[in-house]
Amino acid sequence: MTRLLDQAVETVRALPDPLQDELADVLLRLAGVDQPPVALSPEEAADLAEALAEAERRDFASEDAIRALWAKHA
Repeated sequence: MTRLLDQAVETVRALPDPLQDELADVLLRLAGVDQPPVALSPEEAADLAEALAEAERRDFASEDAIRALWAKHA
């Protein structure tokens, strides 16, 4: 293991378990190891369905709304 990868693993070990699992999943995917699909909670599935319906209706944020969002976080 390289020094950098060892440092990354040690850093991730200090994070909460759910975040460790997310990062491990990303690393495995980057390494080409297929991972099972993530199961959505009922709330997440409903949010996704609503987001897809909004996109189908082409109900997107206006340019002014996006500018205001960026200005708030700049």
